Amino acid sequence: MDVEQFFEHVITVRMNDDLTALDIIDQTLLPTTIKRIDLGTKEEIWDAIKKLRVRGAPAIGVAAAYGIALLASKIEAKDYDSFSAEFTSIKDYLASSRPTAVNLFWALDRMQRVLVNKKGETISQIKKALFHEADRIRAEDVEISRRIGEIGFSILENLKKEGTEIGIMTHCNAGTLATAKYGTATAPMYVALEKGWRGDDMHVYCDETRPLLQGARLTSFELFNSGITTTLQCDNMASILMKSGKIDVIFVGCDRVARNGDAANKIGTSGVAILARYYGIPFYVCAPTSTVDLATPTGDQIPIEMREPDEVTEMWYRERMAPEGVDVFNPAFDVTDHDLITGIITEKGLVHAPYDKAFEQNNVKN
Repeated sequence: MDVEQFFEHVITVRMNDDLTALDIIDQTLLPTTIKRIDLGTKEEIWDAIKKLRVRGAPAIGVAAAYGIALLASKIEAKDYDSFSAEFTSIKDYLASSRPTAVNLFWALDRMQRVLVNKKGETISQIKKALFHEADRIRAEDVEISRRIGEIGFSILENLKKEGTEIGIMTHCNAGTLATAKYGTATAPMYVALEKGWRGDDMHVYCDETRPLLQGARLTSFELFNSGITTTLQCDNMASILMKSGKIDVIFVGCDRVARNGDAANKIGTSGVAILARYYGIPFYVCAPTSTVDLATPTGDQIPIEMREPDEVTEMWYRERMAPEGVDVFNPAFDVTDHDLITGIITEKGLVHAPYDKAFEQNNVKN
């Protein structure tokens, strides 16, 4: 299938036609099963975010926006104060699902601002406005990803040599499955296809991304099915690939960027950045401005989610692969120091260190 057919095939998050349920792809079943599920209760939406049925910072934001609009539509309060109190309770509950991805909180806060700004209107009007805002968040995410892709594609154009494929490495999944469309780290590749590049003009190497295998299950699934030459490798094979000269550039996504440019992304990203620095390979973080958290001075203040031990010891195995009772260290994210990052690509442009000043000059706000 061509890239547009693929995008239609894997729409990550949407409302169903009668606005009674949030419709998502269950990403825990990919790549062997493509199954859409309906989420109608706050518990189902919370669980889907927590259990990674929907994942990726932008997609989590879109899901949170639609989710709270859906749940607010079911509030039976007759007056604004009662409606607002119940809305805030739902917002706080959904916000507790995951601690690191700032888009979750950004989207919920943006939805609450609609509630505040619509005070004085009827409850029915407020409910409609919330759905409208969620639609806007999704549409904006598509445009933001497209813009990141355009900027990233210009980097690919500058690096590519005539008659040769360009080698790209990525880590985890910052693809269309992590957003409303295009992705962030994969957006340059998808834009390349739209602009007439062939799939074999690029060769993308996907880290498998232990322990949840998002690179193996999701990114290689996406890129392979969109016609891009794709190779999957274990995380600990990144160094030998870089040393071989096969990697020209690295694009990764992120879940939160601190004011100084430190970037939290899926565990293992900082190791890739360290290797890239050693081998002299440009390393770019692709980040919508909604993931830039100016209230967080450095990466040291970014909360790191710790996940269940069984993701490491038994989740993907027929039999347990570690001794019963052994301690397991399973952080979901690590933080890449800003001085390891060649540049951060937002929808407003490509910025370089010092990042706090660059964000200010690019009018990045929270």
